[in-house]
Amino acid sequence: MRVIPAIDIMGGSVVRLVKGDPANKVVYSSDPVETARKWEAAGADMLHVVDLDAAFSSGDNSDATRKIAEAVKIPVQAAGGIRSQEIAEATLAKVSRIVIGTMAYSDQDTVRKLSKKNAGRIVISIDQSGGNVMVKGWKESTGVKVADAISQFRSIGIEEFLLTSIERDGTLEGPDIQTLAEAVRSGAKIIASGGISSLEDVIKVRSAGCGSVVLGKAMYDGKVSIERAKAVA
Repeated sequence: MRVIPAIDIMGGSVVRLVKGDPANKVVYSSDPVETARKWEAAGADMLHVVDLDAAFSSGDNSDATRKIAEAVKIPVQAAGGIRSQEIAEATLAKVSRIVIGTMAYSDQDTVRKLSKKNAGRIVISIDQSGGNVMVKGWKESTGVKVADAISQFRSIGIEEFLLTSIERDGTLEGPDIQTLAEAVRSGAKIIASGGISSLEDVIKVRSAGCGSVVLGKAMYDGKVSIERAKAVA
């Protein structure tokens, strides 16, 4: 299982939000590149870089994402505000892979084309609340269930999904193991995100069959280290 630190960027700084609420944030660093190098040195398999300003349609941190990708040797996965083919292609020119959320549920044809052209470099984001997929910075429900979303995108060639429990994100309340395990049973590759609070949670995610785990608040607050997570992954 891959261990993937999250670097969420808002206003040029590294932050963590609680349940995706921009009014409830903690700033951890004013230097995203320094943070990226720190997690790489600690043994991260990949970095998950999220442009929160782009996700909320309030700004753009694409330059910071590019600088991170240039500064590290490990793969960088970019997410947040990738809502057009042009932005997707421009981002793919800078990083190893991209995570598509909102656009995936409104323009599946573009996602299919991107996936065909960039095999293995497109991940679909499934941000769920109460089993329903949410979009537009977690503000709007698509009315699509998690299992249906996975089935729908697998039918057009997508195999990997970033599954986030919105209610647990940034809360340290533990991951939604039931939803993760059900997603794994579909045969898809699942990146677990949201609620990781301890090494025990990392072990639970691994036992559920997830191929990757995203570390956020617990890692920044010193509750889980990349080194120890790697040892059990």
